[in-house]
Amino acid sequence: MKRSVVRRNPPPARRARHAPGAETLAHAAIAVHDVVYDGRSADAALEAAQERVDRAAVRAIALGTLRWYLRLQPALAPLSSRPFDELSPKLAALLVTAAHQVEYSRGAAEAQVHLAVDASRVIGEGRASGVVNAMLRRFVAQRAELLAVADAEVAQRHAHPRWLVEHLRAAWGERHEEILAANNQHPPMVLRLDAALPADDFLRSWRALGRDARAVEWRPDAVVLERPVAVQTLPGFEVGAVSVQDGGAQLAALLLDAKSGMRVLDACAAPGGKTLHIAQATPDLAELIAVDADRLRLARVRENLQRAGRDAVLVTADLRERPPSLSAAYFDRILVDAPCSATGVIRRHPDIKLLRRASDIDGFVATQRRILATAFELLRPGGRLIYCTCSVLPAENEGVVAAFLSGESRAIPGAWPERLVSPPGLLERSVGWQLLPGGGAGTDGFYYACLERK
Repeated sequence: MKRSVVRRNPPPARRARHAPGAETLAHAAIAVHDVVYDGRSADAALEAAQERVDRAAVRAIALGTLRWYLRLQPALAPLSSRPFDELSPKLAALLVTAAHQVEYSRGAAEAQVHLAVDASRVIGEGRASGVVNAMLRRFVAQRAELLAVADAEVAQRHAHPRWLVEHLRAAWGERHEEILAANNQHPPMVLRLDAALPADDFLRSWRALGRDARAVEWRPDAVVLERPVAVQTLPGFEVGAVSVQDGGAQLAALLLDAKSGMRVLDACAAPGGKTLHIAQATPDLAELIAVDADRLRLARVRENLQRAGRDAVLVTADLRERPPSLSAAYFDRILVDAPCSATGVIRRHPDIKLLRRASDIDGFVATQRRILATAFELLRPGGRLIYCTCSVLPAENEGVVAAFLSGESRAIPGAWPERLVSPPGLLERSVGWQLLPGGGAGTDGFYYACLERK
């Protein structure tokens, strides 16, 4: 008698298991790829990882890689059997990201190689896993020599584009390497406290949670956290009593020196940190108008204001020309936080090193001049205008302001307010004042100039 054979369906194929950490490395490499090869900002590139439980690790690895990309890529290039530029972009991004982990993470170098081999499969470059393994093993063995060769050049040693190194050397002479080094430091998390929350009260609450912070000596309403934290954990953040804002950026609203009953314009206002500071510093203004050319970014201004229960009139407009909704000679105070190269905030946004080009500067200068001219037309006689950027390039700063003053007889330079303490390391320029990254005050790089209308 013939037995019947029961045919069973084959078991489902098991999903390949990757070593713990391989997917984290892969997603960081994808973000690096999106910045380097697609020209996206790091914030935009990292949005895809926002829902991941390892998003903090993905972000840290990606930003670290972007910070040191221009040092690591030249060190890796000699290990490739063909020109590095001819490698698949995703493969190249993974190799540099893995090299960052080998050189800068606390994990064992050999373990980082294994993770990178697995990560190559995650990003769809499994066929190149052998290349990844071979190149990174050689990098582990030879990295001291490879990096020494790369570091012989100042730009590669500090992982900055050559054009920016040249601009900084021309502007700041021997200090340019201090700026390059400061740009590679991890920035502190600085808070601005509303007057309703004294610094001593915040520090007491924060230390009661087992964490530490210190007051900023030259800013009585600013504190620096020992370690960065999620904003949701900050006592008072949800009601606007606490805001995250670099100490240098906190000077903008104070330099305006607005008074009760004045009309104030915040030009180029997004994302709204300075708008909120103006509203909180002078709550009884006659009018506060915040303008930005980007409607989506202007929504963030509203969110910042609503968090603190404050309000302002929001206007979507490009101030390279005067919009019909804004009257000439109307405002007592105007803040022009002009769009710029952002070369003063590289330590917070290392992707700037890879996204910015030398050819961008002339475009920024042209825009800055037009916005400044438009804003000045909106300033009433006797009024005060603050022009500021987060740039350390003189062409965008005193160059713009000096050119404006030379062609506008109604404008004169204003003085630093007597009651406002100057931060340590503040540099007086031919017109205006400059803070360099790090510097004596530990702030980002900012430029400020005050103009008054006769």
